[in-house]
Amino acid sequence: MSTERVEKRCDDIIKSSNDDRLYRGLVLTNKMKVILISDPTTDKSAAAMDINVGSMCDPDDLPGLAHFFEHMLFLGTKKYPQQNDYNKFLSQNGGMSKAITHLDHTIYYFDVSFEKLKGALDRFAQFFLAPLFTENLIELELNAINSEHEKNLVDDSQRVNQLIKSSANSHHPFSKFSTGNRESLDTIPKQKGINVRNKLLEFYEKYYSANIMSLSVLGKESLDELENMVVDLFCEVRNKEIEVPTWPEHPFKDEHFRTMWYIVPKTYIRSLNIEFPLPDMRQHYRSSPEHYISYLLQHEGEGSLLSVLRAKKWGNYLKSTQCAQSARGFSIFNIFIDLTKKGIKHIEDIIQLVFQYINMLKLKGSIKWIYDEYRDIDNINFCFKKKSSPRTHVKFTVRALQEFPINEILCACVNPEWRPDLIEEIIGYLTPQNVRIYITAKEYENIADEIESWYGIKYKKVKVSKKIMDMWNSPGFNDDLKLPPKNEFIATTFDIKPQTNVIKNIIFRNINSEILQVEKFPIILKNTSFVKLWYKKDDEFLVPKAKMIFDFFIPFAHMDPLNCNFTYMFINLFRDSLNEYTYAANLAGLQWELNSFKYGITLSISGYNNKQHVLLEKIMDRMINFEVDPKRFEILKEKYIWRLKSEGLTFEQLHEHAVNYLVDLLEGQQWLRKELLEATTYLDVKRFKRYMSQLFSKVHVQCLIHGNVTVTEATDILELIELKLITGVPNIIPLLEQKLILSREIKLENGCHFLFEAKNDLYKSSCTVVYYPTGLQSTESNMLLELLAQIIAEPCFNTLKTKEQLGYTVLSDIHRSSGAQGLRIIVESDKHPQYVEKRINLFLHSMLNHISTMTEEQFEENKKALAVLRLEKPNRLSARCILYWNEIINQQYNFDRVNIEVAYLKTISQQQLLNFFKENVHSKDRCKLSVHLISTMSSKKSSSDNTIEKTADLSTDEEVKKIDDILSFRNSQFLYPSINPLEDYFLRKRPSKDMAKLVVSVWSLVTATEIVRTKRLNWPATVWRFPQSSHQPSSSSLNCRIVESNFRKVFLTTRRFAIGRSPSDVSRLVPRSDESQERISRPTLVLQQHVGGLVTSGIAVAAATVCDSFNDSDSQIPASFIHRRWRTINK
Repeated sequence: MSTERVEKRCDDIIKSSNDDRLYRGLVLTNKMKVILISDPTTDKSAAAMDINVGSMCDPDDLPGLAHFFEHMLFLGTKKYPQQNDYNKFLSQNGGMSKAITHLDHTIYYFDVSFEKLKGALDRFAQFFLAPLFTENLIELELNAINSEHEKNLVDDSQRVNQLIKSSANSHHPFSKFSTGNRESLDTIPKQKGINVRNKLLEFYEKYYSANIMSLSVLGKESLDELENMVVDLFCEVRNKEIEVPTWPEHPFKDEHFRTMWYIVPKTYIRSLNIEFPLPDMRQHYRSSPEHYISYLLQHEGEGSLLSVLRAKKWGNYLKSTQCAQSARGFSIFNIFIDLTKKGIKHIEDIIQLVFQYINMLKLKGSIKWIYDEYRDIDNINFCFKKKSSPRTHVKFTVRALQEFPINEILCACVNPEWRPDLIEEIIGYLTPQNVRIYITAKEYENIADEIESWYGIKYKKVKVSKKIMDMWNSPGFNDDLKLPPKNEFIATTFDIKPQTNVIKNIIFRNINSEILQVEKFPIILKNTSFVKLWYKKDDEFLVPKAKMIFDFFIPFAHMDPLNCNFTYMFINLFRDSLNEYTYAANLAGLQWELNSFKYGITLSISGYNNKQHVLLEKIMDRMINFEVDPKRFEILKEKYIWRLKSEGLTFEQLHEHAVNYLVDLLEGQQWLRKELLEATTYLDVKRFKRYMSQLFSKVHVQCLIHGNVTVTEATDILELIELKLITGVPNIIPLLEQKLILSREIKLENGCHFLFEAKNDLYKSSCTVVYYPTGLQSTESNMLLELLAQIIAEPCFNTLKTKEQLGYTVLSDIHRSSGAQGLRIIVESDKHPQYVEKRINLFLHSMLNHISTMTEEQFEENKKALAVLRLEKPNRLSARCILYWNEIINQQYNFDRVNIEVAYLKTISQQQLLNFFKENVHSKDRCKLSVHLISTMSSKKSSSDNTIEKTADLSTDEEVKKIDDILSFRNSQFLYPSINPLEDYFLRKRPSKDMAKLVVSVWSLVTATEIVRTKRLNWPATVWRFPQSSHQPSSSSLNCRIVESNFRKVFLTTRRFAIGRSPSDVSRLVPRSDESQERISRPTLVLQQHVGGLVTSGIAVAAATVCDSFNDSDSQIPASFIHRRWRTINK
């Protein structure tokens, strides 16, 4: 340890009992605060730096400078002058970086492969020691800043936030334009003779001081090793002994209150923001009195403010919080309400209702049991806190270092102090005298008479009339408003249930007993014509939580566009109807979701397992016996239709909208938005009721239960689902097996380039998406494609964004759907997509040389970086569950995918990847699909196409086929075949002799025990069933696991192969000595060919004898008989 360079050390940091990381706090001699986090199990390291200076420190004549500074800091240092050295190093080592400028602080952070922490941290430290702010890079980064600004111009949350700031005291730093653009950082400064680079250097010299910095570092190293590393790299950061900037004067004065701002949005939103000034409450973090008030104001249970708003059809959603626009010295309390069309006409009444609720809080006073309740929830959540990712954890802890004592940075969210005096003080600020109101809706287009200068926001400002003020000052009481009841969903037991050995009463000889201890992957506990239950007891996170996912396969739900609309309506109405009941569960850490998916409806429940069954039963009862409220139907119908009409731009970035077109083009069984919109003509209550009467009449439920749940509990849960369906749905019948076939993706014609163009009327930028399909997913193609994407990611960003300045958003990634996949590049730009695509083509052309000339060391580094990304473990139970569920719902069942694919990744050669690139990207026979989303608002012409040399496409003389109609295009194309489960990986390697013995023995055992199952012995019958789906496990399903797995995996694989088959089926799979070679099953052939004679006809006959001995018998078979047969087979 470097004692002489550390002023203070803190090893008594309070942490959750569930937190296995080690912590140490430091204060270096330069006054920099540091938190060290040692995690020996981590796959990645991470670090973050927080500086207590943000956009409110911008010079008056350079708004946006702090944000621009944040961008420029990454572009080279004295020790590492190359502009992309930092990001290139991270990208090549499985990492990434980001930075965010806030009002009063700026945070920089990264993650990287744990082996490369020192190299990354060295580069990171140089930003705060010797940044360059290179002159010739300023112009390039100004383009990036301006592109970011133009992207924000249609973000209504950004627009409203800017208007709120613009409406403040113009002499207060809060009122500044914080993000900046070309005008504020280039045009105006040049007119004033201001040198922006000099201002950047001045900003660095003035504010970037060690004494207002905090650093968080997480690594695999010990705390002592981390300390030595940090001290060596950061102790030389200068301490300029500056004071932390603080603004005790509030940005809003009396003349700013009692005002209403009517704002015209870019998109179809209707919202109400009610704001009140508050003093800075950070020093009261131990009691957080504002939390108490927010807890009550935004409650959604019966008698809540939102409940009454919904009953009156005025609002859909409400959130109350201390505003993110608060800063050191002041804060803002905000109440946000999502309004209905009717609500827009009742703004004054809605605000009156808010003041009635506040008046009720004043009358009731501070109530201790309410405080105790949410404090108990916070304590439970802290005790069983999820393990956050390294990147997330350093972001959280580095900011906490700036606001709380070092030993409390992890537990400051738990409020131990009851301060009713502070609660009453805050309520005293929530008065009509202090209110400011911002209403956003398209309906104000005709009355807006002013325009905000930076965002061009149309608005109208009015003072609240005396009549309305009198009404709000004397709001009275509303009998419908009530305080929430006690929360019955708060968990009361947190025991971790013991592992259950589901495979009992089986005698194994010469097999490692560890196989029987814990099922490593999900198994099937129940499989009937109606339901199929996958189960996995958690043995990894050991928390009192579980996640349950239920997929209701209902082809009727998406049979046509009208049914698809009704399905979305049902989901929205169902959520709405249960909201009051389930809100308490959500507060208590018990979440649920109901969503639509390709084949029906999916329900998930997660959180503390103690009372999950109570919530599930309530949901199932309501779902099966759902009664529609005609009034809520009309409200939600109107909201659903305008979302369709807005083409999703209300909630999507431009590139997300372009990707939706790509999905529409490739998904053969997806209804288009225009088809859905046409069908909304027939959305009415009468037809909806008819739809509901048929919705669950043909259904199959597939379920995964994973977590702190026993076998018995899991089985009981699914039997509850099955019972509810069978008894609650008249004339219900199971879905036929062939209806469970998955959808398939469009297979583009080889050698063709298809182009789809669409207009964009909202954004100034256009978007270009280029997609190169590479075929069906497999271990080999998955790893080749991911390695290709890994290698080109940093050059793509550096070339298209940093050097060529095409736009702020540049992405290169992988698109996967329905078993198919391909390489995708996305660019948002103010340049025409035709020009952008040419630049993409040229970049990809350069990648041919880039890949072929890479050194062996560089190639291996990229493979290692990808392996780090793939091997990063899920940090919470729900994330692990989703990985399992993806394998199940996609009918792949490759639960060990990560290890199998990374093992193959290690074998990939540079020439193999080069061949893959040539075949799929750089070849006349490759196929390509482009989406051009062209802005109609851009003032720039595509003349740049003529001024810059046009580059040829990657293939010569290529004909571009324009797609005029998506449906016609989809109907003209072939489909990829369905992807098979697992992969025939067994043929690639020869198993060891001992492993082969185990395979044969266990396989024979499973054959025998399957007969026992069907003859109703007292063995655990349910564990042997395999899903009777469109994808029965083929011989290759057996093969995949054998070589790459340990004994446990081999057992699970062979068991999965045999389970679910009848005795006669199993008998036919085992060859008899007199059968010809042609009749021998493929699994047996594989074993015979690769095990070296261990699969003899004697063993096969023995297994067949077990089958035939009881094939026609209904009598009970003694277990001892099977054991004797097993011993014979084993010999």
